[in-house]
Amino acid sequence: MIAAMISAMQIGAYGAMAASQRFDKAAQQTVKDTAPEATGDLVTDFVEQINARTAFEASISVIKTADQMVGQLLNIKA
Repeated sequence: MIAAMISAMQIGAYGAMAASQRFDKAAQQTVKDTAPEATGDLVTDFVEQINARTAFEASISVIKTADQMVGQLLNIKA
């Protein structure tokens, strides 16, 4: 059971890292799209940043929930 919780923490950590990378990429694209000669879409860049932030928050929630579950499991076993 604890192995499953640790696996959930690893999945949450991976999700947080992936979301952080998505956010960074979108932020860099936003900077590029603000150049006068750019043809990119700022709205798309901002939406991607918001989606990445939401994914990051969800991944952190997975980690917090798994941590709480491990804590409760250890309390029950004690």
